[in-house]
Parts: sequence; C-alpha cells; structure tokens
Amino acid sequence: MAFSPDRAPSSAERARDLAFFSNRMAGDGPTRRAELMVPSMQCGACMRRVETALSALPGVRQARVNLSTKRVIVEWTETDHPPALIETLDRIGFPAHAAELAEKEEHDTEFSTLLRALAVAAFASSNIMLLSFAVWFGADPQTRQYFHALSGLIALPAVLYAGQVFYRSAWTALRHGRTNMDVPISIGVTLTFGLSLWETMRHGPHAYFDAAVSLLFFLLIGRTLDHMMRARARSAVAGIARLASPCATVVAPDGTRRTVPLAEVMPGMVLAVTAGQRVPVDARIIDGRSEADFSLVSGESAPVVISTGHELQAGVLNLAAPLTMQAIRPSSQSFLAEMTRMMEAAESGRGLYRRIADRAAALYAPVVHAAAALTLFGWLAIGSDLHQALTTAIAVLIITCPCALGLAVPMVQVVAAGRLFRNGILIKDGSCLERLCDIDTVVFDKTGTLTVGVPEIVWPEAEKPDEESALAVAAGMASHSSHPYSRAIAAACSQPVAIGAEAVTEKAGYGLEARIDGTVFRLGRPGWAAPSHAVAAEVSVILSRNGEPLARFRFRDRLREGAADAIRDLKARGLAVEMLSGDRASAVADLAGRLGLAYRAEATPADKVGRLEKLKRQGRTVLMVGDGLNDAAALASAHVSIAPASASDVGRTAADLIFLHESLAAIPLAHHIALSSGRLIRQNFVLSLAYNALAVPVAVAGFLTPLLAAIAMSSSSLVVVLNALRLAAAPQKEASRG
Repeated sequence: MAFSPDRAPSSAERARDLAFFSNRMAGDGPTRRAELMVPSMQCGACMRRVETALSALPGVRQARVNLSTKRVIVEWTETDHPPALIETLDRIGFPAHAAELAEKEEHDTEFSTLLRALAVAAFASSNIMLLSFAVWFGADPQTRQYFHALSGLIALPAVLYAGQVFYRSAWTALRHGRTNMDVPISIGVTLTFGLSLWETMRHGPHAYFDAAVSLLFFLLIGRTLDHMMRARARSAVAGIARLASPCATVVAPDGTRRTVPLAEVMPGMVLAVTAGQRVPVDARIIDGRSEADFSLVSGESAPVVISTGHELQAGVLNLAAPLTMQAIRPSSQSFLAEMTRMMEAAESGRGLYRRIADRAAALYAPVVHAAAALTLFGWLAIGSDLHQALTTAIAVLIITCPCALGLAVPMVQVVAAGRLFRNGILIKDGSCLERLCDIDTVVFDKTGTLTVGVPEIVWPEAEKPDEESALAVAAGMASHSSHPYSRAIAAACSQPVAIGAEAVTEKAGYGLEARIDGTVFRLGRPGWAAPSHAVAAEVSVILSRNGEPLARFRFRDRLREGAADAIRDLKARGLAVEMLSGDRASAVADLAGRLGLAYRAEATPADKVGRLEKLKRQGRTVLMVGDGLNDAAALASAHVSIAPASASDVGRTAADLIFLHESLAAIPLAHHIALSSGRLIRQNFVLSLAYNALAVPVAVAGFLTPLLAAIAMSSSSLVVVLNALRLAAAPQKEASRG
C-alpha cells in the first residue's frame, strides 16, 4: 500500500509511526532529528504553513521542508516530552508518516491516479467537443437537447472521477481554514457543470459541459508533469540510500558472528566484511589485506590496495579478500548518510524557481475569487438577473484559468526534450532547461567525463628501443588478468608472447608473476616487480626479469571524443571552464595542460560540493558535468548538471540531463537548445499575460459565455503550444554520434 496524499492514515499506521518516533528518541546527544514524509504538500504556501506550525512547537530548533521530495526534517532539543510532530501536522491538514517507513512503499498510486484521471478527461473532452461542434453549426432544438443530455451523461462521471484530484485537495484546504490553487478550479468546474445541467433541464440553448471537462484535461497535464519531476528528485536521494547495506555482521569477543540492523552498529564494534560486500559504516581495518573500489569517494574505479590501519567510508566496495574492521562512526553519521544529506539539501536549494512559481500561484486563488465575486455582485448591482450575473462570473473563473500560463513552460520543455533526444541527450527535469540558460561556469569531472575511464599506455622516448620485445612479453602475461592496466597492455600489442595460464600467478594488490624456464617475470607495482630499483613517480607498472626492469609503463586516461572541441566552444561563448577531480595531482595536471583548464586535484565529494558552494557565493551559476558515485552530491548541488550514459546509477539519477553518445559535443548543444527554449518560454509568458490582460475585461463586461470563455482559454493554450513547436522546426546542429 502506498501513501496517498489525500488519504488520512489509519489508527494502526498512526500507532506504528508513534512507536517509530519513540524508538528514534533513544539516541545520544542533546538534540534529536526526525524526517517526515508529508505527501499532501503541493506548493510554497503549503511549505510555509508546515514549517511555521512545526517551528512554533516547544523545543523545536528547526523545521526544513524539501518540497521536491515532500519531506520535512525536524530538529528539536531533548526534553521529557517530545514535540507532537505528527499530531500538529494532522491538525493543520497535512497527514504525515515517518520517512523511513514511507520509503518502503514502492507502488506510486498517486501517479497512477493522475494518469487514469488524465485519460478519462481526454476521452470525455474529445467526445463532448465533437457533440458541441454539431450544436455550434446549427443543430435543431430537438437534436441540440439530445446532444446536451448526452454530453451531460459523458461529463458527469468524467468530472467526478478526473476532478477528484482537485476536489480532494480543495476540500482538505477549506476544511482546515485555508485555500490553495485547487479551490477556484474546483469552484469553476462545479459551477460550470451545474449551470450546464440546469440549462439542459430547462431546455436552454447553451450548455458548457465541454468547458468543464476541457479545463480538467489541460490542468491534469500540468499536474502529471509536475508529479513526474518530483518523483525524479526523490529517486536521486533513494539511489544513494540503496548503496547502504541494510545490515552488518558483528564479531563478538568470543569470535561468534551475528547479523544486526545497520542502525544498531555503534562505534567500537568489530565487523566482518566479505569480498564483494560494501563497507556498512565508516570503519578502520584491524585485520586483513585486500583491494577496494573507491569510485564512490574519488571517482577512480582502479582497485586500491588496502590493509590494516586503512580507514574506509561506508559504501566502499571490498573486492578481493575478507576483512575485519572496527566501526568508527554510527550509520547516521557515515559517509553515505552525509552524501544523502548533501543531496537533500541541494534538492531543497534548487527549488528556488519552483518556489517563485508557487508564490505567484498562491496569489491566483484570492485574485480569481475576488474578480469572480466582484463580477457577480457588480452585475446584480446594476439590475441584472441572477442567471446573467452567475453566467458572467463563471466565464471570469474559466477565462482566468492559468492553462496557457501553465503550459508556457512544460510545452517548451517537452519540445526541447524531443529535440535533445534526437541528438542523444535525455532530459530528466524540465526546469533544468531554465537553469541551463543561466550558467556562466562549467565544472568538469575528469575520469569518465573528460576521459572515458579507460587507461592507455604512454611510452617515454627512452623506453621505445625496448618497446616491441618488452611489450610482447608484458602483453602475454597481461592477457591472463582483467585489471584495467592489464587490459591496456594487452590491447597495445598485436603479437603477444604466448604464455600458458599455469605459468602465471596473480598476486592480489601487487600484479602478475610468470615463471618460464627458471626465469621469473613480474608485471605490476614497481616496488614489488623491481624492489631494488628506484622509479619515477609517474610510472605505474614495471615489467621485470629476475628483479631487473625490462620496461616501465606509464598510463593516462583516453580523452573522450569531442572534449577539446567542446571546451573551446564553451569558452567561445564566454563561459568559465574548470576541472574538479578526485584523481591524483599528476594525472589531473597532465590532462589540464592538454585542454588548457584550471583544475583542482584529489578532491573528495565534500570538496566538490564546497567548491560549487564557493562559486555560488561569488554569484556564479554552475553546470556540473560528472559521472561517478563521488560526483552525485556535486551533481545535485550544482545549478544544473549533466552526466554521460556510462555514469554510475546514482550519478545518472542525480543529474538533470544524460548524454548517450560518447562525444562531449552534447554539452554545448544542450546549452544552445536551452537558450532557444528560454527565449520561447519568455515569449509564451508574454502571450499568456497579454491574453489575460485582453480577455478578463471582456469577460467581466459580459461579452463572453462560459463556452466562449473555454474556447478563448483553449485558444490561448493552442497559441502557446504552436509557439513552442517552433523549437522543433528550428535548424539544429546534430551532436556527434561518437
């Protein structure tokens, strides 16, 4: 069962939540922190009401709402009587649940409800419009009455079913003494249907069933798009959370092992981590030697040798051998938990444009109510009958419906998304196009972004005389290993020396050893392959014979196709471009020199987020381009972000755009399309505002019936749609297919 935003929780669910919070309060420290899911929050007014109500409770230090994920994080000072969080939200009309419990619900019933309502409204509006055309073109009174009755039969279930999205929200708001955007919508639809039913019963010439159902159809399009964007925001944080192990293996002093929930792991506990398992909490190795994948931390997928004394962050993948570790932080303070909090904070921060729109929408309800009421009483005051006054007031309600304004942005986003898709670029959040227009700085990750994450051999001049023979032996040994360096060596030689698998042994964390006719060949770490010989720091692998070096191998990542051209294009547009990488300084400096970039090396995920925050404080708007797990928080924190299809699952989820082809030409192309989209959006806003400025006075003056008001409203929406379609017809430069 999923939590519906309009369904009050049952008593059993309420008892479960209260028990959950009682358990949460058993932690250490003077403050407590809880996360609540509040599904019924829809706009900025809801957000402010929730934050105000919770902040007013005794002991509450802070209540922060994330409107994208519909969560509220509450921190309070420890007291004997904890604040009544859930009860307070219930009282103001926002049923809440524990966020951790809500995350377990997988089926999104709200989205299914929106899709079904949209389908019903589309079917009903199209059929009623066909009947209305017959009436408009001169049907005789008997046929007209029949068509009106048939339209009413189609409209009744459509209004009741498709309109429930707005009716429930409006009723919840009114029942708790507040209003929202759904209140005037519900009133307009209800009055339009009621007046149409009255006209049909008294055999009147006009009925407005088509207006009522068409209103629902256009409004449901916007509501569905909005829900999809919010779902994307929630999945980014959930992707990080899924990396955490649900439990950990604790080793008791007597050697016995037991599996416990992650929340029960405390600092000082001894943990067992097998090969292929992620480290459950931040911990220090106390026994064992292995290799680990630190791509979550540094973005580098090459295995790193780890042994006693190394500290590992939660989420790091143990690759080779079992380890015994000691927890140094609880799960709530682990590296993964911190990344999740950074992403949630970034999602809250990026909601500025949405909040501005919500504040504008919050003004819509009282303005529309006032305009319709003044119209009604104004016509009555000048001696008009109730029918005429009511018809005119309904026309005002309909014609002021912000359908054109609501479609101004999403229609351009849909058309832009299609154009981007044809060029191998996927857009996940429509609002990112607005943000992409504003960028003045582009920050690139290195491995997997500017490079493809595949090492290639760099041969120094001094090594070339021995290249052929040494490379053939090295390639023969490397063919027996799947290590990235081994694959690069094997790929660099077309005719390797044939070496039997029985002669080659792989030493975890060191390299390969082959014994051939009494000769020992080693291919691997310099200190192991040739321990008595000093080598330059940039040499990663040595091939030795009986301890004597035969060849030294230096590697660098292969540059992604189109990287140099893309950077030149971005700089030509006046954008600042820099590189931010977790890789070692020498590798980053080498690539930065080749591309002419400013850079920072050995940056942790927190360093990357800190750099982006510093740029924000300087007034910069940043596009982040990254791919790794370690880039996820930075991708979420940036003004807008893009990742390649080869990125990690979490990286792809956190990014706003994904480019499918290898070439980085997708970056300047996406920026170009975003700028074109921004121009069209501004034009659509002007068209929408001009429509209201012209149409509202005409409706107030009584020159429009509800049907004509619906036609005018639909016409304004059509104009906005046609203007958006200009983007699809515009000439475009195809991205490289790489």
